[in-house]
Amino acid sequence: MLRWFSQVAALLAFNVKTMVERRGWVLSAMLGMALVVLVLVGVLSIGQGFDRTMRETGSPERAIVLRSGSDGEMMSIVLRNDARVIEEAPGVAKQGQTALVSPELFVIINLPKQSTGTDANVPMRGVTAPAFGVHDELKVVEGRNFAWGKNEVIVGRAAQREFRGLEVGKTLRLGLNQWAIVGAFTSGGDATESEIWTDAAVLQPAYRRGNSFQSVKVRLASPGSFQRFKDALTSDPRLEVKVQRETEFFAGQSRALRGIVVGLGLIIAVLMGLGAIFGGLNTMYTAVASRAKEIAPLRALGFRGLPVVVSVLLESLLIAIVGGAVGAIGAYLAFDGYQAATMNWQSFSQVAFAFAVTPGCWCWRSSTQRRWGWSAGSCRRFAQRGCRWQPAYGSSEHRASAAPSKSGAATRRPGAFLR
Repeated sequence: MLRWFSQVAALLAFNVKTMVERRGWVLSAMLGMALVVLVLVGVLSIGQGFDRTMRETGSPERAIVLRSGSDGEMMSIVLRNDARVIEEAPGVAKQGQTALVSPELFVIINLPKQSTGTDANVPMRGVTAPAFGVHDELKVVEGRNFAWGKNEVIVGRAAQREFRGLEVGKTLRLGLNQWAIVGAFTSGGDATESEIWTDAAVLQPAYRRGNSFQSVKVRLASPGSFQRFKDALTSDPRLEVKVQRETEFFAGQSRALRGIVVGLGLIIAVLMGLGAIFGGLNTMYTAVASRAKEIAPLRALGFRGLPVVVSVLLESLLIAIVGGAVGAIGAYLAFDGYQAATMNWQSFSQVAFAFAVTPGCWCWRSSTQRRWGWSAGSCRRFAQRGCRWQPAYGSSEHRASAAPSKSGAATRRPGAFLR
């Protein structure tokens, strides 16, 4: 066994030292693996970035109340009387004598995108005064807050980056109404930054919503008071509501898109990986003859077949690791932090987010490059085994195989010394 390992180590060292002689094939294989990893990590970073944005939006200290049976705010209706009942529930945090309960109206408007000029759905949220206590992470960083009772709005920084006409000081025309943009806000890079906020009392008549809202956001007295709060609402006969932690709600919002992105990433990885393998094989076939000159003497010196196979596989794995590392670094430099926007299929509105090359993407990258590296090495060794190994120089069979042909030239098959 010790001799077996020593043979593998010697052959692997020999393969590494001769890479310079085979630099064309080695660089081709590395480049193919780097491109596979670059595209795979880039695609996966979309899902990771969207998922991070949605998770950062939620807080364990907040709960969201929707109409029973609703999966999102667009399909929910909560009346003002329901909001008053929710304010009296146990477990609700208070600011002085005011319960931190925020009934919120959610509508969709159309605005042109900065990149293409085409219209996209943008969320506009009508809030009441307690909203700024419930969403305490929201900070106005330019201009001022909107005035209650007026057609004024504040816009998120992410919305300003992705959509046209949202600069502070401009006027937003929606239908027959005009809204003055008086400020811009941030909220820690979460999905709220993709929204436009205004007074719910002004937004309701503009969109003929009467006395209704889409959801009620509640700041809890503590994260542990959620169950008591939920039980009180679901057991109240006056209400037909669904209560979730905000973190759970937004995790569900990102699940559909993340599944699509991961599935797409797998398809792309398989197709490009197969392309990289066949490209490497095509290059490898031309190098079989030169590899025969290297491996045949080793076999003649007594190296066994299995150590040769293992050394070739380890060499391919090493090439895959180096190529994958180059691709991963390139993906991080190219994609991490890249700003984009996509459709949230639960609310049918655009959400701005940043691509995120996370440890999860690196794990996908590592497992993928190992699989393709091992597969390429296996295919390469399989092709090499297709040529029969001939005995060492000086044997009668060797002399016969090297005998001149009728044309007077010695004949030898490429790779004749490969087993």
